[in-house]
Amino acid sequence: MVSETSFLRRKIPLAISVFVALAIHAPLLIMQLPLRTSYDANFHIFFASHYAQHWFEPWNEKWFAGFSQTTYPPLVHQWIALVSRAIGLDEAFMLVMLLAVILIPVSAYGFARLWVDERAAGYAALLSVFAGTVSFLVYSAGQLPTVLSCTLFLLAVTYFYQWAHAAEWRALLKGLALSLAAASAHHVTLIFGSLIFALPVLWLAMRDRREEGASANAVLGRALVFGVLAAAGIAVVLLPYWISIIQHPIKQVPIPHASRSNLLMNTNIFINYLIVPYGAFLLALPFIVFKGAGHRRLRPLLLAFWFTFILGLGGTTPLPHWILGRAFEILTFERFTLWAVLLGLPIVGLWAEELIDRYSWKAAGGFAIAAVATISLAMGWLTWSPFRPTGGLDVSAVVEFLNRDGHDQYRYLTLGFGNALPKLSTYANAGSVDGEYNSARLLPEMTNYGAAQFTTAKFFGTAGMESLKMMLRHANHYGLKYIFVYDAYYEPLLVFTGWRQIETFNQGAITAWVKDDVPPAHKIISDARPAPWEGVLWGILPMASSVVAILFLILLPDRRLARIGNLLTIPAPEPVYAPEVQP
Repeated sequence: MVSETSFLRRKIPLAISVFVALAIHAPLLIMQLPLRTSYDANFHIFFASHYAQHWFEPWNEKWFAGFSQTTYPPLVHQWIALVSRAIGLDEAFMLVMLLAVILIPVSAYGFARLWVDERAAGYAALLSVFAGTVSFLVYSAGQLPTVLSCTLFLLAVTYFYQWAHAAEWRALLKGLALSLAAASAHHVTLIFGSLIFALPVLWLAMRDRREEGASANAVLGRALVFGVLAAAGIAVVLLPYWISIIQHPIKQVPIPHASRSNLLMNTNIFINYLIVPYGAFLLALPFIVFKGAGHRRLRPLLLAFWFTFILGLGGTTPLPHWILGRAFEILTFERFTLWAVLLGLPIVGLWAEELIDRYSWKAAGGFAIAAVATISLAMGWLTWSPFRPTGGLDVSAVVEFLNRDGHDQYRYLTLGFGNALPKLSTYANAGSVDGEYNSARLLPEMTNYGAAQFTTAKFFGTAGMESLKMMLRHANHYGLKYIFVYDAYYEPLLVFTGWRQIETFNQGAITAWVKDDVPPAHKIISDARPAPWEGVLWGILPMASSVVAILFLILLPDRRLARIGNLLTIPAPEPVYAPEVQP
């Protein structure tokens, strides 16, 4: 047992957790690690590159012979585009990602502070920095919008609590602004994650209000006001997105994804989607269940955590398919691990507090070892994983080819490039019939088959190869003249269908093929193209929501909030659960 004045009884300042996040992740992002190891980093940079050149025109000619970027909320990509004017696209992506990573402990502390005391919340914030799911999403998945949107929603629900519980109008304004910004960053987090975070917080506000001897009806009324205003604001800010989804709902043949499979049936998938993202967090599951079920204040948090944890298992259980229906075939489920960890961390922080009070440095050392082992496993998996992204492929020679001698008058296709395709598309002037964003695909050669991209067709079996064959058959219609191959598996098919090799790049690793009778590409008429006024809204409102959120956080300080520097403040509501400490 440690004394009351012991070093281990001190609260961990949030600034320490932020500093640790900077110390760990800043060097890795400065080295631009996600560009070599993640699947989606190049994808988000590609979207940002379009806004950097055509801020008010969301129609992008470079993929799918033309597609609308209103199918993906623009805020993260627009911030990358804006910052890139000063430091370049790759560097801008890393800077925005660093901001998202820094906000992880900030939002984890604010959310945990709703449920537990300051010391336990401090542990939760510090442990969030080492969470395997954060490193997994940053360095393996490259899902910047998922990470940033999640942190913004967590910050929003802390202000939602302040408004619903105590009718603080400043909290209402800040919560609404953060909600709009979070929605403008990522649509899946908006549609699914926002309710997962908000519902237990609403229950908590009602409970705390009743324990103060007041009626909970006022809490419900204020929550309804918040919900109506947030829904109305999101409807307006993302209006072009809703128009696009309503006019062109996703009806394509379902595309398989490993996160939807039964994780127990494949060792590599099990490690990739369960062991790596959770790491030592899995050891805390019994305590989360025991402590969460044993205290009324924590029960809604436990239910939200357990529900999200089960969803994150994808097809391992039938529950996700029963709940999500058709959406199950569209979603990928790695994002649910981040939500589950952030929901469970307040209880884990409470566990850390109790064990450290009881076992002193032994417990502190155990948590330190578990945290370091978790993040080390996630980073080591980048090397050990059998799933190898190709984002680090050097495509400069192909870019040079497409940008000279009028080659950009035609469309192109890549085979075997994987997630290096967005990098090529970012810097090449020519357009492609392929693309990496499944929800924007409208070409029948793609939507009628269960394959994600032409460039990875072989991994989708018969469906993928049939889709590719159909596109090769229609090459003249799309102006598809050039094909670049990074996998010799596809070359016999090209020879059989009348293509001939003309050049090699990267010491023969990439071959260029041409079809001589293809006419120049022409624009494909599509009713999916947004109206000009939609482009204006798309270029103004999402970015404005984030600017307003920043201004509110700066100009509307709350005396009851714990400060981070002079810019960001986090609610610290009372009362909170405090564990009983034996004398």
